[in-house]
Amino acid sequence: MKIHEHQAKQLMASRGIPVPLGRLAKTVDEAVAAVRPLIEESQNPVVVLKAQIHAGGRGRGTFREHPDVRGVNVITEGKTGGPGAAEEAVRELAKRMLGSTLVTVQTGEEGKIVNRLYVEQGVDIARELYIAVLLDRSLSRHVVMASSEGGVDIERVAEETPEKILKVVIDPAIGLAPFQANELSVGLGLAEEAARAFQRFVQLIADAASDLDTELLEINPLVVTGDGKVLALDAKMAFDDNALYRHPDIAEMRDQSEEDPAEVLAKNAGLNYIKLEGTIGCLVNGAGLAMATMDTIKHVGGEPANFLDVGGGATADQVTTGFQIITRDPNVKGIFVNIFGGIMRCDVIATGIVEAVNRVGLAVPLVVRLEGTNVEEGKRIIAESGLEVVNADSLRDGAEKILELTR
Repeated sequence: MKIHEHQAKQLMASRGIPVPLGRLAKTVDEAVAAVRPLIEESQNPVVVLKAQIHAGGRGRGTFREHPDVRGVNVITEGKTGGPGAAEEAVRELAKRMLGSTLVTVQTGEEGKIVNRLYVEQGVDIARELYIAVLLDRSLSRHVVMASSEGGVDIERVAEETPEKILKVVIDPAIGLAPFQANELSVGLGLAEEAARAFQRFVQLIADAASDLDTELLEINPLVVTGDGKVLALDAKMAFDDNALYRHPDIAEMRDQSEEDPAEVLAKNAGLNYIKLEGTIGCLVNGAGLAMATMDTIKHVGGEPANFLDVGGGATADQVTTGFQIITRDPNVKGIFVNIFGGIMRCDVIATGIVEAVNRVGLAVPLVVRLEGTNVEEGKRIIAESGLEVVNADSLRDGAEKILELTR
């Protein structure tokens, strides 16, 4: 689960992690009302207006309806015209940003509609750094990544100048050790007050990542101010869904409008669904079998359109929901149902398939491979349904048949 920047900063501030002052705005009037208090509290006439979406690259992103407006805008009118001038500038920008579609390198061409803005104090930036704590599943540990190249795409830095990315692995038994924090500050070329501030900062975010069960806690840029302070100018957090039961306050921060509607529908139905870029829809029971099915589709020359695991105890209603999700994807040219009936009975799956097709219709080829418990009953149900279903004898046979039919 991801949260917005303003929510991440709220969590960080509650843990003593330094962040700039800011206020959330969901309307133009709220954005304008936030300006004067921020200027007065920060003693800085510069404010920043930020679009809040679950995607990076906002600073370089532009709005489809207003190509001259970026996702992050620095308002300097307050320097010469006072708070009133800053308020008017924010008003005009907020009118164009709210309800418009922001396109960034991470959203793709379809972009995301902006429903929230974050008004933040201006900051005197001396240096921009990159810092993140991410969960490395191959190590089963959190890893701290840092780079002197803050404010740019870290993927490009990793590709072009990997030596500029520092990494330390956190021992979960003791947390981030002081010598590791010092190692990072030296590697980033920090000294004196800035080095001490950074070491305190990285210790706090490492502890936060562990306590909050984050998969990613990324700050880009982390800035060093002119007076040696360290602030999280941006913040991105993603959490392990399986640990959210421990954090009901964080679970309440979920913004479903930022998520794929199909994934939301699947989650609410108890299904595991991930959209992919291919043309062959997959409905499978069991994560391992689902992975094998996708691998086999690719092996015979096709591309899976999704990962969809209905689980070992799916009901006919869940199977119907799975079909609805798959058929709503306009890229799907065919569907491959691959079921091994262990806990799951093949007759239940067959009933679900028949109900799903009768309810949502079927405009693409459908190949079904059933094996296991009550397989003959399942095949009988499908055969007597009158549906145009192609039976498969094996995983490879099913993959080859659906590929041929989609061609």
